[in-house]
Amino acid sequence: MVKNLTNFKKKPILLFFLVTLALFFLLTLLTRFNIISPQTVPLIPTVSTIPSVGNSVSPNKAPAKILNLSNWKLTLPIGPAKDAVEIKQPQLANFQEVPLYYSSSDGIAVIFRAPVNGATTENSEYPRSELREMTGNGQTEANWNTSSGIHTMTVEEAILAVPKTKKQLVSAQIHDADDDVIVIRLDYPKLYVNVNGENKKVLDPSYQLGKRFTVKFEVEGDKTHVYYNGSLTPSYTLSEAYLGAYFKAGAYTQSNCTKEAVTACNQDNFGEVAIYKIEAFHK
Repeated sequence: MVKNLTNFKKKPILLFFLVTLALFFLLTLLTRFNIISPQTVPLIPTVSTIPSVGNSVSPNKAPAKILNLSNWKLTLPIGPAKDAVEIKQPQLANFQEVPLYYSSSDGIAVIFRAPVNGATTENSEYPRSELREMTGNGQTEANWNTSSGIHTMTVEEAILAVPKTKKQLVSAQIHDADDDVIVIRLDYPKLYVNVNGENKKVLDPSYQLGKRFTVKFEVEGDKTHVYYNGSLTPSYTLSEAYLGAYFKAGAYTQSNCTKEAVTACNQDNFGEVAIYKIEAFHK
């Protein structure tokens, strides 16, 4: 017996093989009886796992031919966790990434899509396909304050889809140096002005997916006015000073795989927005 044990210890390769074989059979049994499932850990989409045309797209069909994006950059829900990809000028000028960011077939809108299993930015738990305001032909991040100048963004858009369980999406917002300040948020079916995480004003109590609407943010003298569908009277006014501000617009999906069913943690469960026009200016 002692002799056999000694010989066995002299064969580490055989020992490694037997342990590996045992683990293989154990994993097979656990998977077979649904004790564990390879689908319980979702894959974060990457450029290689999402159909892509990238920079090979015809410039005549690029989203930047529909919207003036010279002073914007784009965040997409692809890449490593907490390190979502950013596309800046001049690459953005001829860029699209189907189905996350692309020109509509009729050539009148740009589609932004963020699946619930997408990569996020460092300080967020939710994925986004979203524009961020820049200056200097897209080379410098915009950074303004509420106490000087007049700052305006107008967006004509339509929310096309929300996640299956947590049916929430942000389609436009003002962010300061630390966090979002005021946003347009769909808690389906209600469309709100939301301030610091709290729904403040109902813009549409029964919003229908695909319905076009216009929102204008106008900031002056530490007041942020929100205008809806061309009204000359603000739907909501926030009296608050903030610094390091910039505009954002697109599909900021307010859900992720922890909020959705395991079977819905995939690229087919997403928030989606079409933007027809966007303009930001300062004076």
